[in-house]
Amino acid sequence: MLTVYGAAWCPHCTQTVSYLEQKKIDFTYVDIESAPDDVVQQVIEVNGGDDWVVPTLENDGKWCRGKVFSRRDIDSDLKALGLKLD
Repeated sequence: MLTVYGAAWCPHCTQTVSYLEQKKIDFTYVDIESAPDDVVQQVIEVNGGDDWVVPTLENDGKWCRGKVFSRRDIDSDLKALGLKLD
C-alpha cells in the first residue's frame, strides 16, 4: 500500500493527500514529526541524507523523494511506484 510521509503544516502534503483522495487511491499517512526515529532516518536517506523532505511517497519498497506538489509530478511518481491511475 502507498504510504505518504508528510507534515500537517505542509501545503504540498495537504495537496497530495487531497489529490490521492480525489483519485480514490488508498494510502497510509505518516506524520513525519511524530514518526519513530528509524522511519525519519529512512525518509532522510531517500531525500539525499541531509534532512527529511515531505511529502515523500513509498510503495512496496519503492520510494519517490519529496517535492513541490504538481499533478504531473505526482502522476509520474505514482506510475513509477507501480500504481495505476484512472
